[in-house]
Amino acid sequence: MKALVTGATGFVGGAVARALVKAGVKVRTLSRKGADLQNLAGLPVEQVHGDLRDRDSLRQALRGCRQLYHVAAHYALWAKDPAIFYDINVTGTRTLLETAREVGIERTVYCSTIGAIGLPPGGGLGTEDTPVSLEQMAGHYKRSKYLAEQEVLKLAREGLPVVIVNPSAPVGEADVKPTPTGQIIVDFMQGRMPAYIETGMNLIDVDDVAQGHLLAMEKGRQGERYILGHTNLLLNEVFQILSRITGVNAPSVKLPRLAILPLAYANQWISNLTGVPPRIPLEGVKMAKYKMHYDCSKAIRELGLPQTPVDVALEKAVRWFRDHGYA
Repeated sequence: MKALVTGATGFVGGAVARALVKAGVKVRTLSRKGADLQNLAGLPVEQVHGDLRDRDSLRQALRGCRQLYHVAAHYALWAKDPAIFYDINVTGTRTLLETAREVGIERTVYCSTIGAIGLPPGGGLGTEDTPVSLEQMAGHYKRSKYLAEQEVLKLAREGLPVVIVNPSAPVGEADVKPTPTGQIIVDFMQGRMPAYIETGMNLIDVDDVAQGHLLAMEKGRQGERYILGHTNLLLNEVFQILSRITGVNAPSVKLPRLAILPLAYANQWISNLTGVPPRIPLEGVKMAKYKMHYDCSKAIRELGLPQTPVDVALEKAVRWFRDHGYA
C-alpha cells in the first residue's frame, strides 16, 4: 500500500506523514523544489517534486499510489497577491483530484478547514450540516477553502471516492512555520501579548488530527465532512492554560475589536506597500468577531477520533517551540 501526501512539509501534513509511516504505509510526499523539509527529516518516505498547478507533475506523483491525502494549502492570514490562495487552494485542488480520478486512485482524504463550516446565526455550536455561504467567509483563505470544498463535493457527487475532514485549530509539535495558532503561542511565550481581543476557538492535538485523516480514509463515508476538533475555549482560557504551563503572565487587558480594526487596516496598507506580513492581520481581527465553537461528535462517533486533553497538546507545543529556539 502506497499513499501520496501533499503538504507533508507543513504542520498537519507532516503529522499525517508520520502517522502513516507508523501505521506501516509506504509514503510518497509531494513538495515544491526549495521547500523546507524539516518535518520530513529522518522519515523513510519517498520525496518527489511537483506543483498543484502542474498536472503533469501531479500525474507522475500519483502513479503507483492507491491512496491520496491532500493536505497542501496556502494557509496564511495575508498575502500581497491574494490570487495565490485561489490558484493553490481552489484550482490546485480541483486539478489534483481530477488527476487522481484519471490515474485510478482508490480513495482520497481532502483536508479542508473548520472555517469552511457554518456557525448558527443566533449562537451555538456549528456542525457539518450548519448552512453557510461564500458571503459568510471572512478573508481570502477561508473563501478559497470554501470554494475548494465545493469543488470536492461536486467531484464526490460525480462518484470520486473522497472524504472531507475539517480540522479546527491544531496545536502540538513540529509547527515549523509556525501556523497562525502556533504564532499566538510563540508570541505569548515571548511576552509579546500585552493585550488581546476576545474570541473563541476549538483546539485539538495535531497528532489527533493526523489520526483523524487515517480514520477518515478507513471509515469515512464518501462525500461526507468530518470536523476534527476537541475543546471549545475562549482565547482568554487558552492564555490561562498557557500561563500555567509556561509561568508567563496572561494578558489582562481585553481590547474591543472595533478599536483595533482601524489599526489592522492601516497595518495591511503598509504591508501591501512593503511586502512584510502585518503584525495585526486584518483577516484575524475580522475573524475574531466569531466564536469558532463546534460540535465534534460526528467524527468521534463515526471515526473514533482520539481526544487528547488540550492542556497536554499545548504543553507539547510549548516544549517543542522552546526546544527549537522559538521562545
